[in-house]
Amino acid sequence: MTKDELIARMQESGAWLPGKTVKIDFGGDQGVILLDGVNNKVSDADQDADTTIKVSWDDWQALATGQLDGMTAFMTGKLKVEGDMSNAMQLQGVLSKLRS
Repeated sequence: MTKDELIARMQESGAWLPGKTVKIDFGGDQGVILLDGVNNKVSDADQDADTTIKVSWDDWQALATGQLDGMTAFMTGKLKVEGDMSNAMQLQGVLSKLRS
């Protein structure tokens, strides 16, 4: 899945946290995805967010398919969180919307 396909799928699924902004930063050339629960949209805008989740594209794909558990990714340093940790903990709900 490409980043544009992921953004479209997340938008269709409503994969955001109501009233919150969460940025998923893939690093390097992969860029970011912004889950904007204030405006109910998903984009590749690189702006400030309540929570920033740093994860590689490959690890994100593994998380999205259920091959990698979010807590395991966090504990092993594959996923890093800056900002409001409670938003990051709700990431599992966002991921489940992608699997349905």
